[in-house]
Amino acid sequence: MKKTSKNKPTWTDLKRQLADLDRPALLGLIQDLYTACKNNQAFLHTRFDLGGNVLEPYKKIIDRWVCPDVTCDQNSSIAKAKKAISDYQKAVGKPEGIAELTVFYCECCTSLLGYCSVDDESYYDAFERMFERALKTIVTLGLSEQNAFFERLENVRRNSHNWGWGIGDALDDLMAEYGVIKA
Repeated sequence: MKKTSKNKPTWTDLKRQLADLDRPALLGLIQDLYTACKNNQAFLHTRFDLGGNVLEPYKKIIDRWVCPDVTCDQNSSIAKAKKAISDYQKAVGKPEGIAELTVFYCECCTSLLGYCSVDDESYYDAFERMFERALKTIVTLGLSEQNAFFERLENVRRNSHNWGWGIGDALDDLMAEYGVIKA
């Protein structure tokens, strides 16, 4: 194997090493990566559209971190929930999958806020940004795909008027901006 003279290896260095591997060695490497980490498994299942619902592992992560079980003293983590969407995007990044995950994220926020008060402005800010990201993604889809997503976001928007931090007005403005509802 060739040694790199740099302190921190780069993709170019790795690619040079990979080019020297034959097919069985490359498959062995992928198998080792697959067994090393559930995230790698989810990535590969998603990339190659294996198994049932490839979005399910990402949804579980989003649900866990956006709508934690407060009775078990779980915390929320917007960063971890957003990372699930980012990981899906890296694996395959189909717009309809991103739309599903971003709308699901908003629905999880709705679920938490429906039974638990959240006094964290950053939670609401992240919710609003994800709602807008969902809208941006949905408008890139075909018209026949858009309606179901817009209906789900409309339910989120309607429920958002029950909470604080002005989230209901913000979601109204976004829906109007994207032409989904009249201002």
